[in-house]
Amino acid sequence: MPPLRSLVPVPHLTLHRKAFIALAALLLALLLIFVGFSRLGLQRGLGPYVAEIELARMDWLAERLQSHHTQTGGWDSLRGQPSLWGRLTHPSGGSRGPGGFRPPNGPPPDRSSPFAAPPASPAPSVQSGLLTQPASAASAPAANDSQGGRGTDPGNGPPPRPPNDDLRPMDRGAAPPQRHPDDIYPRLGLLDAQDQLVAGTPPQPGGARLALRGASGQVIGHLVLAPPQGVRSEADQAFLVQHLGFVAWTGLAGLALALLLSGWLARRWLAPVEALATGARGIAQGHLHTRVPVHGNDELAQLARTFNTMAEQLGSIEASRRQWLGDVAHELRTPLAAMRAEIEAVQDGIRPFDDKTALRLHRQVMRLIQLVGDLRASLDAAGTSAPSAQVPVHPLSLLGEALASMRPRLAQAGIDVDTTGLDALTAQGTAQPAPLVRGDAQQLHQVFLNLLENSLRYTDAAGLLRIAARLLPPADGVPQLQVQLDDSAPGVPAHELPRIFERLYRAETSRNRDHGGSGLGLAICRAIVLAHGGTLTAEPSPLGGLRITLQLPLLDNPS
Repeated sequence: MPPLRSLVPVPHLTLHRKAFIALAALLLALLLIFVGFSRLGLQRGLGPYVAEIELARMDWLAERLQSHHTQTGGWDSLRGQPSLWGRLTHPSGGSRGPGGFRPPNGPPPDRSSPFAAPPASPAPSVQSGLLTQPASAASAPAANDSQGGRGTDPGNGPPPRPPNDDLRPMDRGAAPPQRHPDDIYPRLGLLDAQDQLVAGTPPQPGGARLALRGASGQVIGHLVLAPPQGVRSEADQAFLVQHLGFVAWTGLAGLALALLLSGWLARRWLAPVEALATGARGIAQGHLHTRVPVHGNDELAQLARTFNTMAEQLGSIEASRRQWLGDVAHELRTPLAAMRAEIEAVQDGIRPFDDKTALRLHRQVMRLIQLVGDLRASLDAAGTSAPSAQVPVHPLSLLGEALASMRPRLAQAGIDVDTTGLDALTAQGTAQPAPLVRGDAQQLHQVFLNLLENSLRYTDAAGLLRIAARLLPPADGVPQLQVQLDDSAPGVPAHELPRIFERLYRAETSRNRDHGGSGLGLAICRAIVLAHGGTLTAEPSPLGGLRITLQLPLLDNPS
């Protein structure tokens, strides 16, 4: 039986899918946290809100307590008497209930309310902390007793007062009125002006508070109402469910919109990455013309520009390599073709093998050896990051030695040499130390020989070569030695000046190679100079030919 892993294909999660899944999971977690905190906040905030509303509707109780305080002169009558507190807080506990109590200058009581009480009787008097009946009410039973114990005739006298019409004296142990299970009485409390508990429930966190004021407006106490514990009523539960449902649907709609937005953002953000991956695969397969689109100026856009620059440089390097290989093959083909022609001519009997033929063959062989040596030297110079032997050397002495070795050939070619500028700096050596550079004397000597050889090869007869040297002010804190070589016509076209330091490049491609050399001399010079920390540039010469400017950093202490 094959393993289960081979039967169930595992989908490949791309970077785009991973980003979308991560964003979706984050948004879903945020939605759940939002709903959970919303439910918790509603459950905690609904109780204080309900308490505030319930206490705002109990102005009748506030007026009843304020009237009781005025009649008794304080709250001492309520301390330790839960039965009296229960009767005062009961809606039908006396003539001053929500239906039977008539506030000053207020509307008549509503008789349609099930809690409506009979018409208010005269205000009861207070004795020893207990409310008692007024005198007129106390004489009514006596009148009834004088009539043989019969009650008052309903048609001839006033109706009898209900038993609970006022707060009659009760025993201290009398039970408080019966209450509904959802009554707010167990959550009510009374505090005096010093916030000390008088009766009822102590204040709770989140509870409501209503100030009680005396006749002159001063605060005499506070009526407090603790918030309900939990959501018990059906109306509260319905409100909570409705609100949470609204929050949930709103969150789901926001989640759907956020998922669509996250998918679009993931696709937009990761599209440059996918383009870079495709471009990198193209470069790896050898398609150096591959480029990636660039959008915007953010980090991904900068990465795309860097990739395109890299691809362009790789293409340039590959093109230069192909051109270099072609140039090398062409350079090698020329002496080989000449040698082949000489040998075939001898074999066919067209030309005898004499000393002249042997000399021509030897010249072609030496040319091949020189070409191979120059190629190897150019490669070694280009790959050298620093001179092989870093010792203090005198560049002007090396230039003088190279010029001394080239003077006979220059004179034979009819080229005059002007060293006035060089001699002026050399003559200063008696007054101050000669300039010193740190590098390889053999390589620097080769540079000066190649530069003089280049002027010799490409300067017309009866021409002029001017050599000058001077010390430049310190650049970046390092003094510089500048050497200039100016030759007379012919010159180099301006558009070809940047390329004359390339390998195997000639300003005149039709020039005879026996006269023009291998085209590697200036390339070798520039590689060596760069390895010594200097620069080598070319520009038109005032003499009508080419000016080569060489700059080398000098030692800080030439002594």
